[in-house]
Amino acid sequence: MDFYLITKAVHIIAVISWMAGMLYLPRLFVYHVKLVDNEEASETFKIMERRLLKAIMTPAFGLALLSGLLLLFYFGNVDWQSYWLYGKLISLVGLVAIHFYLSSCQVAFSRDQNRHSERFYRLLNEVPAVLMIIIVVMIIVRPF
Repeated sequence: MDFYLITKAVHIIAVISWMAGMLYLPRLFVYHVKLVDNEEASETFKIMERRLLKAIMTPAFGLALLSGLLLLFYFGNVDWQSYWLYGKLISLVGLVAIHFYLSSCQVAFSRDQNRHSERFYRLLNEVPAVLMIIIVVMIIVRPF
């Protein structure tokens, strides 16, 4: 079997899984904010948020990162003089930052210390989608 193609397939699967969580977790926060007076429902959301982050998002992120690094450095078929690559990597750094920020938000919710509004999480929910679009365009279209 071709190790390059297997690595590429693993990378795509991991990225899809990670992005599913990145798009869903802020949406859970939007609904969780509304549950200030409903302790039982809030506890259910805490469990859902923790499981999504710990069981899906973080492992998928780690696998996407590992497989991406393998594709980037091990196979060595990257043209480091292509500007599209830097656009992709900068957007990826933004996605990683959002991942860690969402992790900190999850911890705040688990401690009943959320300080943000429903509107904040609705806007935050759009950031991973925009970064994902930029990354896909950089990889497929390679505009520069």
